[in-house]
Amino acid sequence: MRGDLIRVLSTAEEKANELKLDGYEPDVVLLGKEAYEFIMAQINEEFGGDEEVFELSGLKIRVVEELDGDAVVIDSKAIGLGLGGAKRFKVVL
Repeated sequence: MRGDLIRVLSTAEEKANELKLDGYEPDVVLLGKEAYEFIMAQINEEFGGDEEVFELSGLKIRVVEELDGDAVVIDSKAIGLGLGGAKRFKVVL
């Protein structure tokens, strides 16, 4: 299970770094409900407890049910102003 958590964290960081290279400032990760529950279960199994998760790799978490098992790293100041500012990835395989 630890491998799944490491995979998600490294993918989120990779997508954030890609956005930074494109000139954006990623600050939020949008998670589907299924993805959020998967991550929360992984973290609680690894560290114990039954806590909610508010950040992922330094990015604020927002749950968007329509994303299901996916996540999107975004620059909340640039999203919607044109193309770019977001990178999507699969959390639940």
